[in-house]
Amino acid sequence: MNDAALAARLHSVTVHLLRRLRVEDEAAGLSPARLSALSVLVFGGAHTLGALAEVEQVRAPTMTRLVSSLEAAGLVEKTRDPSDGRVVQVRATEAGRRVLEEGRGRRVAHLSALLDRLDAAERDVVARATSLLERLTAGG
Repeated sequence: MNDAALAARLHSVTVHLLRRLRVEDEAAGLSPARLSALSVLVFGGAHTLGALAEVEQVRAPTMTRLVSSLEAAGLVEKTRDPSDGRVVQVRATEAGRRVLEEGRGRRVAHLSALLDRLDAAERDVVARATSLLERLTAGG
């Protein structure tokens, strides 16, 4: 199999896997866009609205609405930058962190149940493939 064919298969299987696991996100009661923005803040730390919009590839007004809804739900909070009071930083609250950790737990449990269908040798192959994928994706 050539690299292009392998890449196409890998793309397809990862999309299908993510769709399967995304079902677990419905329990959080947040839209995919809100969960994604919250994830950036939980795992990447505080961001300005502009930086968060850039990471999420949306316009600033869209991000402002997303952050406002997350703030109303108590999942994020806005603070003034100590070095420049004109700059507003957005960070996840403990409740926001909990929502993300619980969601991750549900996705990992679902994936674990799928892996249980494999025998030990097959799980070893998946473990080795995962190590290779980690190496391929390290550093962005």
